[in-house]
Amino acid sequence: MQEEIEGVMNAARKHHELFENALPLIASENITSNTVRRLLASDLSHRYAEGDIGNRFYQGCEYIDEIEKLTMRYAKELFEAEHVNVKPTSGVNANIAALFALTSPGDGIMALSVSDGGHISHSRFSVPSIRDLKLKNLPFDPKEMNIDPDRMEKEIKENKPKLILLGGSLFLFPHPILGARKAADEVDAEIVYDASHVLGLIAGKKFQDPLREGADVVTSSTHKTFPGPQGAIILCRNNLRDEIDKAVFPGTVSNHHLHHVAGLAVTLVEMKHFGAEYASQILSNAKALAQSLYEENFDVLCEHKGFTESHQIVVDVRGYGGGDAVAKKLEKANIITNKNMLPFDKTPEAPSGIRLGVQELTRIGMKESEMREIASFMKRVVMGEEDENRVKEEVIELRKGFQHVQYCFDGEDAYKFPEAFSF
Repeated sequence: MQEEIEGVMNAARKHHELFENALPLIASENITSNTVRRLLASDLSHRYAEGDIGNRFYQGCEYIDEIEKLTMRYAKELFEAEHVNVKPTSGVNANIAALFALTSPGDGIMALSVSDGGHISHSRFSVPSIRDLKLKNLPFDPKEMNIDPDRMEKEIKENKPKLILLGGSLFLFPHPILGARKAADEVDAEIVYDASHVLGLIAGKKFQDPLREGADVVTSSTHKTFPGPQGAIILCRNNLRDEIDKAVFPGTVSNHHLHHVAGLAVTLVEMKHFGAEYASQILSNAKALAQSLYEENFDVLCEHKGFTESHQIVVDVRGYGGGDAVAKKLEKANIITNKNMLPFDKTPEAPSGIRLGVQELTRIGMKESEMREIASFMKRVVMGEEDENRVKEEVIELRKGFQHVQYCFDGEDAYKFPEAFSF
């Protein structure tokens, strides 16, 4: 039995070693502080607290209530939200709850297609289909890599959707919320903004402010540019409080992963104190990496707009075998990226691009000079066809100087495997 468990432990240790020695550039990931990790490993991970604060189905929730109260308070303060729900267990779960709260079967909605950057949960294959909603895609301008604002307003007025879903998975620039709000008011529609990728930038006041610009509801995961535990949050206006809360519990969530709520509370405090500095460095790093890749002759999208206003960079790599081939080649050099569809791709099987995110490298202290070095590594692997193992050695050497979590209170080792219960 011990050998069977040790197999799992060894795989987990090797996973830690990989990321200790790699350049993680997945746009949808981040690392938490060690204070958060201690809470994730606490007794809270064993407990249930079905129900609401002060009205639980189980006893023994006195301190869980205290934690949830603090988490909601910190979130309201950080995002200046009228109401907060911290029970959703994932970004998709939050989107499901919002769509079930605000629509009925047969209603029309508008959202981005997956090839234009919409998340899979926005697509006709996911939540809209489950809810039996009539989905129309928001018009997209591939040159600008953003929703076409004029066409959007026109099509909202023509289609008269019940709900407009903004935000996305490929998310370089702020979405035109103000124009959507103007058109939505004319057709009595509501706006949900999926902030999963940019929540940390919003917290740091470096992106857009969806609630102030006109969104009725903000849904978000809590582990991308916002460097918290995996989970989710919903922010909304007070007039939608009851609908949202009922759609979350008992609608889509039973127990809400209490250890993650505690970790979220700590991350909210971290972002209150360090969020502006962290978000600012994310943007600087993203622009530096994009510019450096462009200078290395990569086809980085949106050079005419400064490449990006978020943590993301998108590169068209059709000339080098496409996104899948390039991502796999980079992985051999310990550069971790992901393939990504571009607007002109017809199917997800052969995506033309790769998507890069700098939020985790920023979290461990890397800055503009490291971004330039990373661009050089990528050129050598993708264009120079240099032996990946040689570049891998240099990646590992670079990583030796960046092993601690930044923009938090503890600043401990970022990737060390916890051995307290080792065999």
